[in-house]
Amino acid sequence: MAIERSSAPSGGPLPRGIQHIGVTVPDLDAATRFLADGLGAKVAYDGLSPEDEPRSGPEVERQLGLPAGAEIRRQRMLVIGEGPGLEMFEVSGEQRPASGLSDLGLNHISLYCDDIDGSLARLVAAGGEALSEVHGNSRHEDTPGNGSVYVRAPWGMLIELQTIPGGHTYPADAEAEVWMPRPR
Repeated sequence: MAIERSSAPSGGPLPRGIQHIGVTVPDLDAATRFLADGLGAKVAYDGLSPEDEPRSGPEVERQLGLPAGAEIRRQRMLVIGEGPGLEMFEVSGEQRPASGLSDLGLNHISLYCDDIDGSLARLVAAGGEALSEVHGNSRHEDTPGNGSVYVRAPWGMLIELQTIPGGHTYPADAEAEVWMPRPR
């Protein structure tokens, strides 16, 4: 299963890990309440508050790949348990619906749960929509006690809740092991 690498230059510095994941939401405060109530998210800081001038204009559009006329009105960094941060943006202008699993690019975030049933109940009570019941994980994540379920956030983003108390299994040619939270 080794990755066939291109002839691109190698030997340069590599990233240390995922620092944060960015999502755009229609209402920053409502999304914060949903993520705090449903997932225990905590606010680290507001990078752009209602008192600040929106980030906009040709240079911002060029730097961030925004469509003409879009404005970043608010920006907030959240922390959910361990792992990377979740940066949320409230942007005005042309927007499309949230991506699904069949769409190209980032399509969901996955959160590790010690009690997946309790976490699912809490996220649904906060306003999420469970797409199914908790079900088994895929190969390499199918150790005893595993489970997974997708929940749609009020703005359409997919959130996966996952538990793998028995850990992953890896093929003999695995190049790395995936991150797991520290045992409690």
